[in-house]
Amino acid sequence: MKGCSIRGMRIGDGAPVRVMGVINCSPESFYQGSYTPAADVFSRACHLVDAGADIIDLGARSTAPGAPHITRKDEIGRMEEALSSLEGSGILVSVDTMDPVVLETCLECDIAAINDISGLLDPVYASVVAESGLPAFLMASMRAVGDACTLEETHQACIMVETRAHAAGIHEYILDPAIGLWQSTRTPDLDLELCRNFSEFSLYQRPLLAAISRKTFLGTLIGKPPEGRLPASLAMTALLVIKGADVVRTHDVSETRDAVIIAEQVLRAIS
Repeated sequence: MKGCSIRGMRIGDGAPVRVMGVINCSPESFYQGSYTPAADVFSRACHLVDAGADIIDLGARSTAPGAPHITRKDEIGRMEEALSSLEGSGILVSVDTMDPVVLETCLECDIAAINDISGLLDPVYASVVAESGLPAFLMASMRAVGDACTLEETHQACIMVETRAHAAGIHEYILDPAIGLWQSTRTPDLDLELCRNFSEFSLYQRPLLAAISRKTFLGTLIGKPPEGRLPASLAMTALLVIKGADVVRTHDVSETRDAVIIAEQVLRAIS
């Protein structure tokens, strides 16, 4: 596997599984428990790091299907306020945005990585990522965000992401197989299939991101809203770590850290 490095923190290639803590500066978020006003971002980030987060993923607009649209100006304003509060803290921050203008604004601050759920669909965005020299989390997308509807199409999307990254000159990245109901054509059954076959994505020889925290397919299985999905998220997290996840993105850092520790111990026993 080709490992990746974020400010000296190794990901993949035998490194410990990393925990990515979510901070949403978006009141439109599907899980209201994750919303953090920009003025509270610093204290929230410190809390997540103390709880075991290796990196904070900061977003300012909801990417859930059907979420209300916000303007570029609003996204920039939220990001600027949040990032300014983290300046000089030493906390590793990735920014979750698909807008090249928003990203350029974020790059004026001290960020360590980029999280692009569009998988570099926008060549302008890809150029900004390449010029930044920062590592990126890239989600499997073909022609729209998370549009693969089968396991086979998800593999095709991963290949397309790799092709775009290579063409743009981006060499440090982590692949995200895009678990989640990103499009109306996707189903909870597909998400389960991606989880069952998660180990297949190791064939791309890239570190893998598992982003399943409190997602809809888990709620469908157990019949609970986002607020009641923590146990299901932890169970799936442990499974995906055993199946090869190198980074786990979560709203619940302390609990997820414990699940990761147990899963890694199981892996050591197996090996």
